[in-house]
Amino acid sequence: MTSFQPAAVPGEPPPADSVRPRDSTPQAPTSVARLNDTIRGFVQTWGSVWVEGEITAWNQRGGNVFGRLKDLATDATISFRIWSSTRERLPGDLKVGDHVIACVKADYFVKNGDFSFSVSAMRHVGLGDQLERLERLRVQLRSEGLFDPSRKKPLPFLPHLIGLITGENSDAEKDVHRNAELRWPQVKFVTKYAAVQGERCVPETIAALKALDAAPDIDVIIIARGGGDPQTLLGFSDERLVRAVAAASTPVVSAIGHENDHPLLDDVADRRASTPTDAAKRVVPDVAEQRALVAQLRARLTSRLTQRLTHDIAQLEQLRSRPVLRTPDTLLTARAHEVELLAARGRDRVDRALQTHDRRTAELRATLRALSPASTLARGYAIAHLADGVIVRDAAQAPASTPVVVTVGRGSFAAHSDGEVSEGRVPPHAAGPGEDGASPAPN
Repeated sequence: MTSFQPAAVPGEPPPADSVRPRDSTPQAPTSVARLNDTIRGFVQTWGSVWVEGEITAWNQRGGNVFGRLKDLATDATISFRIWSSTRERLPGDLKVGDHVIACVKADYFVKNGDFSFSVSAMRHVGLGDQLERLERLRVQLRSEGLFDPSRKKPLPFLPHLIGLITGENSDAEKDVHRNAELRWPQVKFVTKYAAVQGERCVPETIAALKALDAAPDIDVIIIARGGGDPQTLLGFSDERLVRAVAAASTPVVSAIGHENDHPLLDDVADRRASTPTDAAKRVVPDVAEQRALVAQLRARLTSRLTQRLTHDIAQLEQLRSRPVLRTPDTLLTARAHEVELLAARGRDRVDRALQTHDRRTAELRATLRALSPASTLARGYAIAHLADGVIVRDAAQAPASTPVVVTVGRGSFAAHSDGEVSEGRVPPHAAGPGEDGASPAPN
């Protein structure tokens, strides 16, 4: 065991039971407890000091606070404790990222050799530089529309192949695999390992993202990391990584840290998961839940079909029971009788109309016959026509040797005129000239 000689404090004697070089040899080493007591005695001689820095971790357990304070210039950090009795006197809005000054006193715990600082006072100086830079970047990316819900891609219902970016042999990888396989045993992964903190985090994560995004079989990509203080999660708020995720064509799920961790990657990813376990639940459906859902849907479908068939059968029976369908010939017989009555009535009306028109036609025919020249010719008169069809009305129209056509009651015959004769030569039984130039034909 290496000997330990505490530095002498001016004006104070060293502790009576402190470890000195001569007190420990290979043959007679000192105990761990005595060494820790010596260190504690040395630390307790230090007084309280005021320090300035940025809170990078703030965890509350049982009313006490355990955190870390980072130097703004060199990134050096210290661990601190705030006991519950002191916490009540401090501002209530202290949180990660705050720029503060604190009154701290060194403390060494002999049981486990843990070195820390107890805080007796703490107050705000301003927003930590890191948080301020991140907030400015967050505002810029939001103004560019990278956080808009409309640009986020939906996750596939059942991905055939999942891309996973995480640290090698990390708890996050185990959590994602275990919970995904419990939910869907046939799930498959393509895992790309990358540093999850430090300078290699951003370039390795971007390279893994581009490789998985270029693979045609990858349906969704999960970027997973376990919890940590904001200092270790800074890589997942890097602008280069955030823009690479926004440009990816494959849906990306961010599963960084725990519920309270919120890097910029969460805002630009297509889906945020509070933990790697939550990411597995969001990406992979639960086979038991899906089977139960299918069984429920099948039962509902069977019930609906049964109800529909029962309803349709009842309606069909109701329709079949109606008189018109039970004895359809009754309706046809009644309509046939109506058709016969209408047909008989129509025939009767047609017969009466025909009789009336027949009588009218006979009367018109008799009237026409009485007025026709044919009736005059039938009484023995004749009509003489010249060759051009002109009716002879004057004897001068037919001088001697003039050919004429004589029309009588039955037919016509040709004749030649002997010229005009005196009235005395007309047979005594012949009547005078009739209407239309008709003369009584000679017997």
